[in-house]
Amino acid sequence: MSPARVWRERGARYRLEGSKCKKCNKVFYPPKPACPYCGSLDVEKVELPKRGKIVSYAIEHTVPEGYRHLAPIIVALVELENGVKVLAPITDAKPDEVYIGMEVEAVLRRIWEESSEGLIVYGIKFIPIKE
Repeated sequence: MSPARVWRERGARYRLEGSKCKKCNKVFYPPKPACPYCGSLDVEKVELPKRGKIVSYAIEHTVPEGYRHLAPIIVALVELENGVKVLAPITDAKPDEVYIGMEVEAVLRRIWEESSEGLIVYGIKFIPIKE
């Protein structure tokens, strides 16, 4: 991934920004220049809620080169408080601790590091809410 692409996508990657259609009022993630529901080009960026619940998840034991030290990786479909669904990694939890309905919160964490250029890419992951 190029540094330019990381920079262009920084809102969605770092602040959990989505888009809201001004025509049909649907909110979606990741942000897009056109509404995927009605096709309108009249969309605006909005910051999404940081909390949600896991509605589905998968545990990846076989992971690509460069991520093997992180295996197993937990990837979840998280429904945010406003109903928008986000696919993201779960961190700070063991696979046997994750369950459907678990409350989670978005945090900024390191995603990967490109050693040849020294580029470190951060992004949104979710952690369990411990109360």
